[in-house]
Amino acid sequence: MENNKIAVGLDIGTTKIVAMIGRKNEYDKIEVVGIGKAKSLGVKRGVVSNITQTIQSIQQAVDEAESVSGVKIEEVVVGIAGQHIRSLHHSDYITRNNADEVIDENDIEDLVNQVHKLVMLPGEEIIHVLPQEFKVDSQADIKEPIGMYGGRLEANFHVVVGQVSSIRNIGRCVKSAGLGLNEITLEPLASASAVLSQEEKEAGVALIDIGGGTTDLAIFKDGIIRHTAVIPFGGNVITDDIKEGCSIIEKQAELLKVKFGSAWPGENKETEIVSIPGLRGREPKEITLKNLSKIIHARVQEIIEHVYLEIKNYGHETAKGKLIAGIVLTGGGSQLKHLRQLVEYITGMDARIGFPNEHLAGDSDETLSSPSYATAVGLLMEGLEKGFKEEEVEEVVEEIIEEKPEDSIKEEVEPIPEAKPVPKKKSFFEKFTEGLKDFLDNAE
Repeated sequence: MENNKIAVGLDIGTTKIVAMIGRKNEYDKIEVVGIGKAKSLGVKRGVVSNITQTIQSIQQAVDEAESVSGVKIEEVVVGIAGQHIRSLHHSDYITRNNADEVIDENDIEDLVNQVHKLVMLPGEEIIHVLPQEFKVDSQADIKEPIGMYGGRLEANFHVVVGQVSSIRNIGRCVKSAGLGLNEITLEPLASASAVLSQEEKEAGVALIDIGGGTTDLAIFKDGIIRHTAVIPFGGNVITDDIKEGCSIIEKQAELLKVKFGSAWPGENKETEIVSIPGLRGREPKEITLKNLSKIIHARVQEIIEHVYLEIKNYGHETAKGKLIAGIVLTGGGSQLKHLRQLVEYITGMDARIGFPNEHLAGDSDETLSSPSYATAVGLLMEGLEKGFKEEEVEEVVEEIIEEKPEDSIKEEVEPIPEAKPVPKKKSFFEKFTEGLKDFLDNAE
């Protein structure tokens, strides 16, 4: 395995933009060779609100990552999120012309294309259509219908929908910053690949990614993504509440939240007081930690209840939809003290904090294993996976050419690439990103 395959993940968030450069080491772990961070000024609740400022922030993060690593960044894997992303469930079917022939990829493609023709709200576009369970004639709960006989092919779909303008704006910012778009991934899915194990996805798990502007939810069951949602609240609204409630400036409110904040008000005594310096010679302000945690608790409870409503809508209380692995919290907002206990109290489900350190090399910087870098690590993983898959395809093609004697190559009329080297079924991530890239190219 070559050690020089480099990939770049670009996480365009509401509070920060992170560019992460990495490669795989001989143990198949990710070695981060450079990271760049910039304050995100042009993004609100996951959506670009100022193109110029976003381009500048991307360039700043990329420049920092380049100077640390000494690597020139050309292409990036970008995450897409924001309150405009929503998902819906849809069932559809096709009647096959010849029931005596087995079902193949083309039948599934016809069915997926039929779902793509669904009429959406004005300005919305279907980003991705993901088949879940199939039904062939009267036989239900089929995971893989290819190779079966049947006249009617039916399926339940998870349809991801997004705002056309928001997706195009992200693409424009990246290209205007002088970068190529290698791949686009839904951010909750990138975070999921960084912090969730395959066992958890099989057993049933809800990933809650608490960012600065939004809280993303991704629910997995039987190894398939079942539900996605974006709640338009994140860590920033907690900071705003502290700012208003304590009459202090935003910078002080953020520091208070990070250093002394707690999601559980019973934890602090009335006598615990923190003093905030006054502005321009004014008297310092004294704030009790109990009041601070009450302000935080009220807003965090609202966010968790919104997320829990989405989990209920998915149907986790049914026997079939039970999430055995519970909840995994990640993102910068998940580092709030006693948040895990509050989530367990409100939902009645087991919870843990998700760290992306499992996929990182042992000698990685400790700060990289923070939950706030989960999305960036996930995007980097996507980029590296894609790079290695392309490399495998090239190797297979080379092997085919080497195996054939020169005379037989000359005699053959058909060119070598016709020997399709990888008839491997595409993963959900590959299909998703290909669909998104086609959509972006067509939109321009």
